[in-house]
Amino acid sequence: MMASGRLGLARGVLAGLRRRQTLVVRASCAATSLGRPPPPVPGPSRGRPLSLSAAAIVSAAPRPLQPYLRLMRLDKPIGTWLLYLPCTWSIGLAAEPGCFPDWYMLSLFGTGAILMRGAGCTINDMWDQDYDKKVTRTANRPIAAGDISTFQSLVFLGGQLSLALCVLLCLNCYSIALGAASLSLVVIYPLMKRITYWPQLALGLTFNWGALLGWSAIKGSCDVSVCLPLYLSGVMWTLIYDTIYAHQDKRDDALIGLKSTALRFKEDTKLWLSGFSVVMLGGLTLAGLNCDQTAPYYAAVAAIGAHLAHQICTLDIHKPEDCWDKFTSNRTIGIVLFIGIILGNLWKEKKPKESRENGDRDLGNQQMKFRNVSD
Repeated sequence: MMASGRLGLARGVLAGLRRRQTLVVRASCAATSLGRPPPPVPGPSRGRPLSLSAAAIVSAAPRPLQPYLRLMRLDKPIGTWLLYLPCTWSIGLAAEPGCFPDWYMLSLFGTGAILMRGAGCTINDMWDQDYDKKVTRTANRPIAAGDISTFQSLVFLGGQLSLALCVLLCLNCYSIALGAASLSLVVIYPLMKRITYWPQLALGLTFNWGALLGWSAIKGSCDVSVCLPLYLSGVMWTLIYDTIYAHQDKRDDALIGLKSTALRFKEDTKLWLSGFSVVMLGGLTLAGLNCDQTAPYYAAVAAIGAHLAHQICTLDIHKPEDCWDKFTSNRTIGIVLFIGIILGNLWKEKKPKESRENGDRDLGNQQMKFRNVSD
């Protein structure tokens, strides 16, 4: 009796599964004939895959907090990288021969880069909210979309600048004054696209201030022979990547009356970018020579030259997606240079030992000569 009952139950379950599969197939065929997507096949439900990307982290944050995080562009960290990397270059170049960069300073400047990039984006969006509404790519920014009011943005900006000031006060007096001087550039940069075709130059002067500040934070002041070529290289680098970035919006910018180097250079963009690349590589070489850098540093500079050549040659200024890909690839340039600076600085450790050995050898030879003369 029990065996026959189990057998009947099994047959009932199998019959139910067959009927269910038949209904799914019929529904799929009917939907296909009507031009609709077929219904999902029943099966075990799967949760969304875990992602640690910046955009996923922002999306996972509490909903009231998300507009503020997007206002800081925490969901698009490439800008923070491009602001932070020139700081790492100067901190690395200022390190003692044979030593790693100051990790405390690197973390301090990293925190400052997040806060100041967020503050800069907040100022930019406050200035540009009316323009952002007219551009497809920027229409969903928090202020333009109405997720945050202008007053809320102003209060949030005050909080970011207050925290950034706390970071700045951890530095020496020279660096505090130097860092405070950059605030005017942060404020006026968004206005430049209204009055000049060179707003990317203003951005370069702003974004690469860390090339000066990082060195002074370590050494107590700026060495002009190193800091100025490094700063110039950073400005040229910004002109390269932000001109590429501006080509994404050139049609909208032309319609609403905004200016950019993309609109200035037009079809001559690659020629201009090539010129900026030559100046950038020359500045990096000069900075390396003036602080006694070694082979790994110059190998990194050569690799950057190859990367820039490939980036410019393969750039399609008429495809926004390609412009975005080329723009984001500039993080690789900054990281390669930082690694080259570290390795080049560690390479310097061999030189003092060799010079001491040569000095001891010369001293021994002089002593032998003196004894021979005495004899």
